[in-house]
Amino acid sequence: MIDHITMSVKDLEHSKRFYQVALKPLGFELSFGEEGVFWAFDLGKGFLFEIASTKSNDSITSFHIAFRAKNKEQVDHFYHAALAAGATNNGEPGPRPDYSENYYACFVLDPDGHNIEAVWDTWPS
Repeated sequence: MIDHITMSVKDLEHSKRFYQVALKPLGFELSFGEEGVFWAFDLGKGFLFEIASTKSNDSITSFHIAFRAKNKEQVDHFYHAALAAGATNNGEPGPRPDYSENYYACFVLDPDGHNIEAVWDTWPS
């Protein structure tokens, strides 16, 4: 299951305004973000669509997807399987308390350099 997708944009504020209007008929609203860095839209059940400025952080890739794991062990297994398949480490498995209290994730770069994440967290029901 997908947890969130992040897409880089050229003009963050312009894209923020666009998606606020375009997603409103679908019932999706701006949830949180950081001025000049990124904005997240709540798609329900803990799923997020995010837009990010490539100007704000050199580590942001043009596309990022986070797959939701059932537990921390799945995150670890994904990480090792991805590396064995040819991925590059972009963040070893471990807690990310700056994201949320129970966030546990790993990050790899796929063969095209996209940032792929596996994440376990507690989400709203």
